[in-house]
Amino acid sequence: MKLNEIRNNPGAHKHKHKVGRGSSSGLGKTSGRGVKGAKARTGNQVHGFEGGQMPLHMRMPKRGFRNIFANQFSELNLGRLQKAIDEKKIDAGQKITGETLRNAGIVHKSRDGVRLLGEGELKAKIDIEVAGASASAREAVEKAGGTIAVTFKKAEYMNKKGEPGKRKQRRSKAAEKRAARNG
Repeated sequence: MKLNEIRNNPGAHKHKHKVGRGSSSGLGKTSGRGVKGAKARTGNQVHGFEGGQMPLHMRMPKRGFRNIFANQFSELNLGRLQKAIDEKKIDAGQKITGETLRNAGIVHKSRDGVRLLGEGELKAKIDIEVAGASASAREAVEKAGGTIAVTFKKAEYMNKKGEPGKRKQRRSKAAEKRAARNG
């Protein structure tokens, strides 16, 4: 083998079309982009553009609301917890926490912790620590002879002085002058 015989495998390198090299090349003049307008230009982004007409996604009525400040819990029913105890994934004799549940693969990662719900039947006496629990879940755990500790505390917003509550917006100088004039 010589240096001049070294080549890529066939099909390993695809040659790029050279555009704008005269009409005989087949990709001359407009370089395969058609004619004038936004699509002939670089950086074209006309997705959903309907020629100045109000686009369909803006004409359709909007529905619903998503609260960006809502708490995000992993939900766990009592029946699923009992099944995990029966399958020996969790030791009922030890304290059960969100970390224990995550390591056992019963709940997945969540931002604010685990919330225990009352669907299903709990027979084992357990000591559990979760971010939240429904009233029926608390009742079922206590009925089985166990204890439940709720650890979640809602975030409290503080102003600049460190007092609870929302921060007051500063008024502009023009707004203060108007307020002084109006009394």
